[in-house]
Amino acid sequence: MSPGLKKFVVIAVVALVLFFLISKPTQSADAVHTALGWLRSGAEAIVTFVRSLFS
Repeated sequence: MSPGLKKFVVIAVVALVLFFLISKPTQSADAVHTALGWLRSGAEAIVTFVRSLFS
């Protein structure tokens, strides 16, 4: 990916995120909460797996 295209994509993603944060703050917070829940569940599954390896 060329540096110019990469910069454009980064700016577009940041602009899209800011748009959603400003226009729909409640839904954005819910989405972040959901994503963090998925990450937590994934981390707990990995910890459980590692513990089962050494038990």
